[in-house]
Amino acid sequence: MLTINGTTRQTCSGMPRRELLQVGGAGLLGLSLPGLLAAEQAQQAFKGGRAKSVIFLFLFGGPSQLETFDMKPGAKREVRGPFRPTRSRTDDLHICEHLGQLAKISDKYAVIRSMTHTYNDHSGGGHYIQTGRRWQLPVGGGFSATPQDWPSMGSVVEYLSQRAPGGMDRDLASYAVLPNRLGRLQDRGQYVRPGEYGGWLGQAYNPMTTTVDKQSKDDNPYWRACSEEELTFQIEGLKPSISTDRLRHRVQLLDQFEAIRERLDYGDAEAMDRHRQRALALIASDRTRKALELAAEKPQLRDRYGRHLFGQSCLMARRLVEAGTRFVTVHYDCVDGYGWDSHRTSEDLRQHLLPTFDQAASALIEDLDQRGLLDETLVVAMGEMGRTPTPTPAWGRQHWSTCFPALIAGAGVRGGIVYGSSDKEAAQPVDKPVSPEDLAKTLYWALGIDPELMLMNREQRPVPIVESGRPLLDLFG
Repeated sequence: MLTINGTTRQTCSGMPRRELLQVGGAGLLGLSLPGLLAAEQAQQAFKGGRAKSVIFLFLFGGPSQLETFDMKPGAKREVRGPFRPTRSRTDDLHICEHLGQLAKISDKYAVIRSMTHTYNDHSGGGHYIQTGRRWQLPVGGGFSATPQDWPSMGSVVEYLSQRAPGGMDRDLASYAVLPNRLGRLQDRGQYVRPGEYGGWLGQAYNPMTTTVDKQSKDDNPYWRACSEEELTFQIEGLKPSISTDRLRHRVQLLDQFEAIRERLDYGDAEAMDRHRQRALALIASDRTRKALELAAEKPQLRDRYGRHLFGQSCLMARRLVEAGTRFVTVHYDCVDGYGWDSHRTSEDLRQHLLPTFDQAASALIEDLDQRGLLDETLVVAMGEMGRTPTPTPAWGRQHWSTCFPALIAGAGVRGGIVYGSSDKEAAQPVDKPVSPEDLAKTLYWALGIDPELMLMNREQRPVPIVESGRPLLDLFG
């Protein structure tokens, strides 16, 4: 809603075009017409969405479609791989024998078998999947995030949340990343993988990110049992020795500093400080502290999720959305080569990756359902690519972005269905191909965000959050 001279006028939801053009042409309050429209769209965000929150389980490295949700039992041996399918509750879904718990609840989720794109690279593919926009660097052109990257879906959610009525007063981050930033436990943490940040939108819209360390170079806490001492979920950049009282004291000091600067008339330079103040307030809030207290959960439930880092991170994601966080990304990261990027062998898949993903993802869906949260929480699980139909001699597979699966559940998604199909070797989609743009628009639509929303870039020009694609409305009942 927009009020002009005491009279309420509706723009996107009904303001006459002539009056809208008059307002825009007049440069009301210094806003251009696109800026005015963007502001109005931000006010309307999250209204009428099927989902209040999104939990995005990002299986970084590229799980094989042929060893997960698109098995081809009738293909030749070198294509179909070493694992067998198991029975599920979904017709025409050949699901891997090592995903038995997910097979038992397949009536609660849909499987997209036709995800596809041409960015056959981890960093660029990860950026594409998390933003709905191709990375500005060519395939193989880089590994780390840049200020020119497109904002992640979570960052757009944070941006709109802050601009919604009362948004700056929220005492919980709208966007969080667990358990680490992508790349933190790989190669001494030198990688800051792109795709999960605010990019050109600004650092103020980066996620609240936690940290959980590993014990040695070859250690992988994502799939092994972790001790209570390890599962701190410390907020990144915050030293453990800083108490909540000290953080609150820092917020009070910032309040005093802002008051002094206002008296000195320093102008509009306080924008970044306002966001810094809000960030400290979020960290110091009781709501954030309570949401991150994993030990408050019953031991039996924690066992159900799995005491490994991925399982406990999925449980933490449920705690955050229950508290009010709107977008939570949970990474199942590669740790110094041990992960879903399975070039060498299928043994990591069999022993570790598939069982821990199966345990945690099925527990998350069932837990949300039992708490009445699945109807308002969209759960997505996928990687940035798939794997080649032709394996290596030891049953590893190479990169393959032209066909891979995604699991999607909750927020009105029709369970027990498959969407799209692939050819006889799971190499190419043959029906209903789904692009990262389609996926992004689906998530935005589910959250009540206009998929055609325009944002103002650094040059103050309106740009669409996603250029092409369409929401996959057929997934929803």
